[in-house]
Amino acid sequence: MADSTLWWLMTGTAVAVELLTGTFYLLMLAIGLAAAAIAASAGAGMTAQLVTAAIVGGGAVAAWHLKRDKRSDEPAAQANRDVNLDVGETVQVHAWKPDGTADIKYRGANWTVVALDGVVHGTGAHRVREVVGSRLVVEKI
Repeated sequence: MADSTLWWLMTGTAVAVELLTGTFYLLMLAIGLAAAAIAASAGAGMTAQLVTAAIVGGGAVAAWHLKRDKRSDEPAAQANRDVNLDVGETVQVHAWKPDGTADIKYRGANWTVVALDGVVHGTGAHRVREVVGSRLVVEKI
């Protein structure tokens, strides 16, 4: 069996395992295996094939890891509008309790509201900054 065939079989196996486990890094390694298959088809020796697989696969993993790190400046899920559509909505607070919470009616349900740290409690319109459990964290508009 040709070397390139073995590399393509390993590539397919890596993709299949990735589909079962959901680890995106296996796809990056599969890119390296596919590069080694192409190198084998081009007539490169086994050492060159292994080096190609390591450099391309390792480089793809490193690039993906760096790309993921750049996304770390996105807000947490409870404060991310892409995850929670309540973030950014306006609510009306009529009265605050002594414990620093307020009860409001929002979207047809009763919610507990807490003020964002460092924000003065006031009545009127507030913007939802994040959702923590069943509490809305708000700031005065």
